[in-house]
Amino acid sequence: MKAAAQALMIGLMLATPACAEPAQQQDGPRLVLTGVGRFAVFADVSAIGRHGNEVRMRSLQVTEEDFTAGGETYWGGWSWWTFDCRWSTADRLDFASVREGGVEGPATLDTDPAYPAAPGGDAAELLAVACDPDAAGEADADNLADAVRIGRAALRLAN
Repeated sequence: MKAAAQALMIGLMLATPACAEPAQQQDGPRLVLTGVGRFAVFADVSAIGRHGNEVRMRSLQVTEEDFTAGGETYWGGWSWWTFDCRWSTADRLDFASVREGGVEGPATLDTDPAYPAAPGGDAAELLAVACDPDAAGEADADNLADAVRIGRAALRLAN
């Protein structure tokens, strides 16, 4: 992991009392497509950390092709979440954009409180994977570029 990414992770872990047990990140992400709506959403099962009924996990949202904001083209963005498996609540902790080509960040903290994960919504689909990663099956992508390609193909099919 690059030094900046490590510093960001340490900062997020200190800033958010989500899990006492840090996520066990492997060599790269293991991304499972959980839903397609406005964005294609992936759960990173390699980034799951547990503490009792609470689970901390990273997700990726992929935008449609040619998505721009402020004159920049974006692939999407990463977010860290905390889920309570017993109470089915979700708390998005941050969002870090990913520009075309894979440049990430900076991360913006999300200070909104946890909320009930509504059935069929992105948070509920992510919660299902976070709370039972074995049921998610095989990863759809193991790197950012493949997730963007797969996510954008799913978005085209959905529209």
